[in-house]
Amino acid sequence: MEDWITSIQKELPANQVMTELADRYSYSFDASFGEYLPEVVVQAKNKSQVVSVLKIANTYKIPVYPRGQGTCLSGGPLPVHGGIVLDLSQWPESIDVYADDLTVVVSPSTLTANINKAAEKHGLMYAPDPSSAHVATIGGNLAENSGGPRGLKYGVTKDFVLGLEVVTPEGEVIRTGGQTIKNVTGFDLTKLLVGSEGTLGVITEATLKLIPKPPAVQTLMAVFDDMRLAGKAISKTLTSGVLPSKMEFMDQACIRAVENFQPAGLPVNARAIVIIELDGHPEALKIERRLVEEIMKDLGATDTVIPKSDEEAAKIWHARKQVSPAIARIKPTKVSEDATVPRSKIPDMMDRLREIKEKYEVEVVVFGHAGDGNLHPNVLCDKRDQEEMARVERAVEELFQAAIELGGTLSGEHGIGTMKAPFMESEVGRVGLSMMKRIKDSWDPNGIMNPGKIFAEKGQKLVLTK
Repeated sequence: MEDWITSIQKELPANQVMTELADRYSYSFDASFGEYLPEVVVQAKNKSQVVSVLKIANTYKIPVYPRGQGTCLSGGPLPVHGGIVLDLSQWPESIDVYADDLTVVVSPSTLTANINKAAEKHGLMYAPDPSSAHVATIGGNLAENSGGPRGLKYGVTKDFVLGLEVVTPEGEVIRTGGQTIKNVTGFDLTKLLVGSEGTLGVITEATLKLIPKPPAVQTLMAVFDDMRLAGKAISKTLTSGVLPSKMEFMDQACIRAVENFQPAGLPVNARAIVIIELDGHPEALKIERRLVEEIMKDLGATDTVIPKSDEEAAKIWHARKQVSPAIARIKPTKVSEDATVPRSKIPDMMDRLREIKEKYEVEVVVFGHAGDGNLHPNVLCDKRDQEEMARVERAVEELFQAAIELGGTLSGEHGIGTMKAPFMESEVGRVGLSMMKRIKDSWDPNGIMNPGKIFAEKGQKLVLTK
């Protein structure tokens, strides 16, 4: 056995260091594409264990791949160069709410949804709400800078992080930021680390910002027979002075898939629906609801549905959440992307997606957080069909290019990982990518932290097949 593995086994309990083939295979994949076998899996359950693993890895120059629950859609935790998968999901969950300070301190293994549940007991809210919040850990959300429907009004994960405890690649412990809302002491290392996808260190604790929970919410659903009109209605709403907490979009394929999967009474003949949630004071919501209704009608909505009860509203939002499992029944494989464009360019992006769908003869369905331009084009396919997957790869490449050409970005919330690394230079430029790489090299001179992510290796291309 390798000397470095023996060293790890001396530092951690035997049941937390896994070298059996079956165990290693279970950590060889995530929710994206590709399988890579690690040499060892280490389940770290406290800070000192992370310190020990990183000191050994740095000494022997062994790659380390931090991992939460493996829900990543961009290949973030995949051990592309073998080495160590550092599983933080077994770390005991810890949530300490400081209501008077509007903060909460959490362990990296904490399920994101549980943070909000704990905050609600104090009349507060942790706003970031990725769709995987009930299964994903906050450590993974911090690494990927996750978003969610409420990102439209409240922002994404990075907007709610006040401070971090991080173990560096050399095994040193540092704290960034603090517990105060204002903090301009030196470089903002907190913001640098959030979204760095585990390439700079391992987050072992986070101090997050909470906000008062709005006293009331109001849901609306607008129905359109033209997708471009739906896009224009979204832009018009957002320039009207009304800022919804959520503004979601579903195309006809999504609507029909949901109705076939778990009927919710959605209009199957609609070309698109826009689901809106307003939050705030009840009296203000009455005014905002009327204004949004007028905008939808003026922009060509064929119908506007106002739920008569919380149960009816919950049914509409449940239907939106059923899109992913529903479309998975159409074909066995789905390539889930999150190309994001300026809000005004949503109609243009919808046109480009239609052209891509026809050009490559692939099935594309679209839903997502249309209020902030964060669309989720999903290409439905069958990975067993090599010829189809080759067309899908070209379609996804063109999808990324379309987003960039329209002034958008490769990723609104899924991260770069392995999936989008080959396209980074197209968005940030050669010099921009070089500056990022220089930061990475200065933090991690031995290159042990999550290598193979964000920065494409020479000749690397998008590959969705083995």
